[in-house]
Amino acid sequence: MKGIVVQFRRGNRTVHEKHFILSFGSKNREEASKLVGNKVVWTSPGKEKKKIKGKISSAHGNKGMVRAIFERGLPGQALTTEIEMSLSHQEQEFLNASRIESSKFLKSKESPGKEAESEGTGERRKK
Repeated sequence: MKGIVVQFRRGNRTVHEKHFILSFGSKNREEASKLVGNKVVWTSPGKEKKKIKGKISSAHGNKGMVRAIFERGLPGQALTTEIEMSLSHQEQEFLNASRIESSKFLKSKESPGKEAESEGTGERRKK
């Protein structure tokens, strides 16, 4: 599962170098709190592809952000870059099952024919 590095965890005068705020597309605090305990990995964009590992510690705010603590601090270039979360086996199976169900639902929907597409393209009536 991929997310985005949003910002350092910080106060007015302090910056916690190893703590970051991440976004994984959760809508609210309840969804974000389900991600607590999962491991995350940031990969550098250079030739060496250095990996820095961390762990999601808690939810942050009410908009679905999470807090992660890394073993080393991420560089400033990491802001707004992608980060990968490794899911447990059970969570991975659950996501795959939900994707399969949603794809079946989308396939079962009937696609509108040419009649439905051309409904709004008619000429206006003159008064």
